[in-house]
Amino acid sequence: MPRAATPASPPSTSGRAAYLVLGMHRSGTSAITQLLALAGARLPANVMPGDEHNAKGYFEPWKIAQFDETRLIAGGSSWDDPFAFPYRATDAEADWAARAGALFDAEFGRARHPLMKDPRATVLMPMWRAVLDARGIAARCVIPVRHPLAVAGSLGRRDGFSPEKSVLVWSAYMLAAEAYTRDLPRVFVGYEALLADWRGEARRIEAAHGSPLPGLTETAGRKIDAFLTPDLRHNRAGDGLSALGWTGEIAQAVVDACEAAARDEPLSAQAFDEIAARLAQRQAEIGALISPQARDLAAARAELAAARESLAGARMLEAELRADLDLTRRTLENGWRSDLARLEAARAAMDQASAELDRALVGD
Repeated sequence: MPRAATPASPPSTSGRAAYLVLGMHRSGTSAITQLLALAGARLPANVMPGDEHNAKGYFEPWKIAQFDETRLIAGGSSWDDPFAFPYRATDAEADWAARAGALFDAEFGRARHPLMKDPRATVLMPMWRAVLDARGIAARCVIPVRHPLAVAGSLGRRDGFSPEKSVLVWSAYMLAAEAYTRDLPRVFVGYEALLADWRGEARRIEAAHGSPLPGLTETAGRKIDAFLTPDLRHNRAGDGLSALGWTGEIAQAVVDACEAAARDEPLSAQAFDEIAARLAQRQAEIGALISPQARDLAAARAELAAARESLAGARMLEAELRADLDLTRRTLENGWRSDLARLEAARAAMDQASAELDRALVGD
């Protein structure tokens, strides 16, 4: 199938190596990212906090996520576009790469082991690889594998997506993760295996990358134990892919190949290419109907998110002003009370001196 060329990633010339967590939203990317962060990799400066959908946090660089969404929209796509793979170049690739590089530098500075997790970067890997290559930063990829129906359950509750759409978007992301990392150090990590035995999966990560995790100490291990708890199993996979028609057939082929890779079985690039060709055929048939709608909806969501951020900023400013006003009021009140107390003490001293003077005069 047509695919943007992915240049070979050179070894690090800077002594730096970036950990890239790739794959679909709601696939365990947050859990993997926290493990890597606790094991010594460096999170970005601005990380998305948790919410009702992920109480323990997303560990996602929200500024990079917003930038990536803008880039996807510029290419006629969006994060939930089932046909976001393969990569869609624009007429301003150099400008996008320059902006991405500046944002990467602002978020990570000179961190020796930057840790970037934005699922959108999976389908934008050609751009992000150019950013890393320009800085002489090696890439170490970790690709979580979670059953698409478990992902679909999460997306259904959070975004109202149908199972058919969810598993198709999942398939596109996983195909992109595999295709764009073939010449890079990478490892597929089963989500259930991670929760059952994260130490075993950490050893697989180290073996695949040919390098130990930079800060996996006993203390870090205890923190990871406390984080990777059974309550992270929010959604269970079922056996319903066969009921989803051609979308389920594609997803089944992808999950079979990815789960095999997570068991360290031989990975067939040809098998992934054949699945990608089936997805490309469907894109040729219905892509024009789906992708523009996904893009326009994503643009509306981005505008809503920007409005919410502006409102949140205004509320934060209001809270700060109220706090400053309250502090000023308390300072003034405390000063006034202190002055009043000093005045009362002076009056009492004067009264006492006057009384003592009167007694002295009487005695004379």
